Amino acid sequence: MKRPPADEIEAPMTVLLDRPLPVADGTSTPVAVPRSPVKGRDSFIDLLRLFGMALVVLQHWTIPVLTYDGARLATGNALSTPGAWAITWISQVMPLVFFAGGAANAISFRRTTVPAPAWLAVRLRRLAWPLLPLAAVWIPLPHILLTFGVPEQPLEVGARLTGQLLWFLAVYLIAVTATPLLLRAHDRYGWRVPAVLAAGAVLTDVLRFSTGFEAAGYLNIVFVWLAVHQLGFFYTDGRLKRPAVLAAAGFGAAALLVAYGPYPGSMIGLPGAEVSNMAPPTLAMLAVGLGQIGLATLLRPWIVRLNTGRLVAWAGPRIMTVYLWHMPALFAVTGVVVVTLGVNTPAPGSLAWLAGWPVWLALLGLVMWPLLRAFARFEEPPALPYGKTGWPGALVAAGLVGGGILTLTVTGFAPGLAPALATIALIGGLLLTAPKSRA
Repeated sequence: MKRPPADEIEAPMTVLLDRPLPVADGTSTPVAVPRSPVKGRDSFIDLLRLFGMALVVLQHWTIPVLTYDGARLATGNALSTPGAWAITWISQVMPLVFFAGGAANAISFRRTTVPAPAWLAVRLRRLAWPLLPLAAVWIPLPHILLTFGVPEQPLEVGARLTGQLLWFLAVYLIAVTATPLLLRAHDRYGWRVPAVLAAGAVLTDVLRFSTGFEAAGYLNIVFVWLAVHQLGFFYTDGRLKRPAVLAAAGFGAAALLVAYGPYPGSMIGLPGAEVSNMAPPTLAMLAVGLGQIGLATLLRPWIVRLNTGRLVAWAGPRIMTVYLWHMPALFAVTGVVVVTLGVNTPAPGSLAWLAGWPVWLALLGLVMWPLLRAFARFEEPPALPYGKTGWPGALVAAGLVGGGILTLTVTGFAPGLAPALATIALIGGLLLTAPKSRA
């Protein structure tokens, strides 16, 4: 069986648009507000993914408050400033990223001509393959830098945080693996599916906060993120018909939960906070996610009119590389500016902080550019004549890839055996999707 074309598997959306949009063969497709699944690309979903990644990078590059005392690198958060938590209701874009992923997965699966296990195998290859060069660099790098006298504690901070960033891929892998089942449930039960997931989020938080059993909150990794992922299916069907109501209900519910519940206002974890809405996700995060999805969908007519075709065409094949390598760029600049030169982050919001911000971003961009040039080629896995893949092999491959990513999320790339074992698991998962026969 030949490997399906990449655009068949990875097309972000397949719905009609409200203005002509080029498709893979260079032609144009008619346009309209999404009503039912049809083949094509949706610039709205493309732009949501691009906007989400740009905001993730900007936030990660902007919010660290870094100080070095000659022995330890301390990391604070600029959004700990009183009142700054309100920014996170927009800047925490992971709900939009999962929503766009749900739309992408729904359309990709519905238009594919291969069996479901083969579809999953191709998605696994695209997810795991770019991680191999990251591991190839970061497993030996801490050891090499230590021999050159780089301080151990700052190096360990960078190595661990590089892996922790991969949490999104681990959760997204759950959503991808469950997509065939979730789509079947969507077609049969419709709105009852996200309603059940939302109810699960409610019960999880009740259990967590009433008993003090914090580990129970991690059930919401499934309930919260799959709920917003499921809404992407409704977008592909043209069934998000009252976005203003969704936005008002989502943000309104979040405001009530923060005002009267045990939830902090910030949608990102802050140093010293007793409760995080993000790790694990809470009902407040789900409410903000609904508000974001409603607001974005409400603004869709204006968003799709943006003339960003060239930008999307350039950035689309590089999104994964930016996600994987923007934190190493941050650590490289931190190592030179903060650790070596002793220039600590000014007080957030101060004149010095505002004046230095463009210079800081420019330095990060200069470091990121060669990383992008070097590693973007690994976004596309090798084009091979893939053989047949059944559910047992696909699920074992998903387990190995997921286990490898989860291990790196927990341990990072700090010196030790765990990163190597995680990489072996990733390779094992990839090998299970390798060619078995030439048909």
